[in-house]
Amino acid sequence: MKKEIKPMDVITFVITLLIAVVFAFPIYFNIMSAFKSNAEIMKDAISFPKELYLESFKYLLTETKYPEAMLNSTILTVSSIAVMVLVIPMAAYAIERTNSKWTNAAFTYFLFGMMIPFQVYMIPLFKQLKLIGLFGTLTGPVLLYISGSIGFGVLLYTSFLKGIPREIEESAEIDGCSRTGIFWKIVFPLLGPVTASMVVLQGLGIWNDFLMPMMVLPAGQAKTMIVELFYYVGEFSSRWDMIFAGTTMSLIPVLIAFLSLQKYFVKGVSSGAIKG
Repeated sequence: MKKEIKPMDVITFVITLLIAVVFAFPIYFNIMSAFKSNAEIMKDAISFPKELYLESFKYLLTETKYPEAMLNSTILTVSSIAVMVLVIPMAAYAIERTNSKWTNAAFTYFLFGMMIPFQVYMIPLFKQLKLIGLFGTLTGPVLLYISGSIGFGVLLYTSFLKGIPREIEESAEIDGCSRTGIFWKIVFPLLGPVTASMVVLQGLGIWNDFLMPMMVLPAGQAKTMIVELFYYVGEFSSRWDMIFAGTTMSLIPVLIAFLSLQKYFVKGVSSGAIKG
């Protein structure tokens, strides 16, 4: 039997289509502009390129510090996410499965950290990095990214852990499995959706971060992709061909990661919201 199309269904489809166009247009604009010369971009920004102009990509990859910046962005993102995925689930598991005043206090402390904007304690934090010799290194931002993600990560993981039955862990404990083995062999594999959410949300924030690398990493050396592209924006003139070519290259890894983890990401966020 053919389903009857209701007016509300048509309205919903039209609104969804319009929203999709609004969100997709900046990506279209960026990619189209990446294959144009600066003069062509200034003349007609939204049209298809008359020919594939690849000099911007060639110049960025061979004549600038952009390849080093790409490497720095990758190191910062991968290192931070790897430690987050290793440490934060264990902290959330200990808080969720141990109901004591100390774990509750720790959870509250982590949540308080989410309420304070980074800009409030930014300068004292950078001074502390100088005191311990980590200012001007890649290790400094990695530590700051990890510490800054603990509050959100613990909240996300504890919300998801509420939906995992404790009976599974109790059965493994009866079979002689240690507490560490229970977590890594049984619980952690079940945290796949929320881990994917963590990777996408935090990884995207680190990959696109401007303030931290700009302030912490040393001047005169390659920083990150976003910071390097900033130097092509001038007060009186800007190299839009370089900017769009660079942002297109930075967009590719993000799209690959998001499309690969999309179904886990949506499941993790929705499950955490419902169970929390």
